[in-house]
Parts: sequence; C-alpha cells; structure tokens
Amino acid sequence: MNKKFTTTGVILTAGMLLAACGSDDSTTGSEGSSEGAGSDLNLVEEGKFTTASSGLYKPFNYEEGGDLTGFDIEIGNAIAEEMGLEPNPVTTPWETIIQGLTTNRFDAILGSMAITEEREEQVSFSDPYYYSGGVIFVREGNTEIQSEEDLEGATIGVVGQSTYDTAAQQYTDDIQYYNSDVVALQDLEVEGRLDAVITADVVGFEAQNAGLEIEMIGNPLWIEQAAVAVRPEDEELLAAINEALATIIENGTYTEISEKWFGRDLLDVDLEGVEILN
Repeated sequence: MNKKFTTTGVILTAGMLLAACGSDDSTTGSEGSSEGAGSDLNLVEEGKFTTASSGLYKPFNYEEGGDLTGFDIEIGNAIAEEMGLEPNPVTTPWETIIQGLTTNRFDAILGSMAITEEREEQVSFSDPYYYSGGVIFVREGNTEIQSEEDLEGATIGVVGQSTYDTAAQQYTDDIQYYNSDVVALQDLEVEGRLDAVITADVVGFEAQNAGLEIEMIGNPLWIEQAAVAVRPEDEELLAAINEALATIIENGTYTEISEKWFGRDLLDVDLEGVEILN
C-alpha cells in the first residue's frame, strides 16, 4: 500500500463518520443523563474520558512520580479536552486490555494499540494517531543476527498478545514473554538471556538514548498504525474522538506533543513501498 498521511484525510474521515452517525441521541450516559459534557457518549463515568494503557510502554505511557505520563497520555488528554471532558487515564494489563474495554471498565484503549484485522473483530478503531515501525533489536556488537532470516530458532523477547508476539512466532518457538518492552530490552543487554527483541523503533531508540547497549538490525519489518479503540457499539464516541483528533492535528497541538517526546511528527511518515500492518 502506498500512501502518505495527510491532515485533510483525517478531517474528511471524521466528518464522514459524524455524517454517518447523524443526530441520533438514543445512546445515553452511564447514569442515563441527557445533559452535560459527553452525556450522549455512553461514558463509564459522566463527564470523564477514561482511557486505558499498560503504563509500561515508555515513552508512550508509563508512571513517573506516581503519575501516568508519556505521548499516549498527552494525546489522550488533548482529545478529552477537545471533547469537553476531563481526561482520566488508567492502567490495566495489556494481555486483558480488550476484555477490560468490552466489559465496560473504561471508555477506550489509548495505549499504542496497532490496528489489526483480528482486533477489528472485537473493537472499532479511530483514525491512526501515529505510525511506528516494528523492528529487530540485538545486543550491541552481536554478529550472529544480522537480518530477520537469522532469527530462525533464536530466543526472542516480546510482550505477549502484541503484534511483535505474532511476528516472533514466524521465526521461532523459543519466545520469552514480558509485560514491558523496556524490560525485554534490558534483558537483551544481558548476555545469555535473549538473542533479539522485536518492538517498536521509537521504543528501542528511547532505550538506546537511556544508555542500553543495543542496536537495530535491518529495516522495519512493517509499519503499524496506532489508533484509539472503542466498543463497536459506541459509534458516537468514535466519531467524537475522530473529530477531536482531526482538530488537534489541524491546530498544531498534535505536532507540539509529538515533537516534545520524539523531536518529530509521528504522523509525518512516507509510507510508500512499506508494508502496512492490518
């Protein structure tokens, strides 16, 4: 697939979703109220946009000084404020995060979840709010693994139930599972524990900047589209999220947050000739 992200595309998509939803007010808030911010969005807690992440995916979502912070958290805060709601980010184990959404523990997943066909059978996704490459990292100076072909039979570290887990299964049965990509990369640095880790490029680069002696091998295996996930029935909430996302992209808030965390705009990516994971 050849495409390059454009702000106009997001705005049009959000507009079409809003048009498709029309003015149907049949969905009510969690307390049955028809008044107040978000009263028609079927929120878990009236007036709040409650979003979930693992809290273990630095620099996207993690705890610091007892508070949640990171790129995902700030994007969620900006979307909530644009919708006139109070941001309420929470954490939950990644392995059961979709189950938590479908059982109404929170309103949305906003924690670097990539769009995949399998996940689309259970949730509905917003427009992408960033692009990221799935890549291979090894210990610095490693000479045994120089490409993805060298992963055959290797010990690979990944977060369970992630797209990286699915990728690792193509190469080996020797997979070590972690709750955090950062912890997996830390184990990679210790000789004898792991041969490689498959994770997002930006996560690995952040770990390198923090002093881990690891290096990326080859080109990205694919490009992922991270998006906000909601329950399929929450069409009005999805439309509101897309509208808010389009607005913060258009008014520069998105770029400001992205450059703060990464020094670049994570949506300004040339996707020509690169496989898009779905």
